[in-house]
Amino acid sequence: MTTFGAIGIASTGMTVHRKWLDAVSDNLANMNNASATTDPVFQARYVVAQAMDYGDEGGVEVAGIELGDAEGRLVHEPSNPLADADGYVRYPDIDMASQMTQLIMAQRGYQASAAVVDRAKETYTAALQIGKS
Repeated sequence: MTTFGAIGIASTGMTVHRKWLDAVSDNLANMNNASATTDPVFQARYVVAQAMDYGDEGGVEVAGIELGDAEGRLVHEPSNPLADADGYVRYPDIDMASQMTQLIMAQRGYQASAAVVDRAKETYTAALQIGKS
């Protein structure tokens, strides 16, 4: 693998991790959005990644986005203006602890890919300095 190949592969990882971070951010931002029981709720987004192969060099790409449960969870809140006759509203079925775990994993993955880019850049710079000598 060449130095530029390492940068290319790491950049694909950074792209996937950024999209993962975006999905988790959307989930956290919308987890407290109430809906009427007759309306759909916000569906959590989950990034599906897959390996890609370009001959000697590979990487990763987003294969798609999967959506969470459209039913959500029913919560008894009779004072909510969206409540039905029985006092229920729907909330997205999103667990904050799980999302925070996903957030940390995506952030660490992004940082690891960025570190690979930095190391490859340092290696390339060092090679250029050797060539100047």
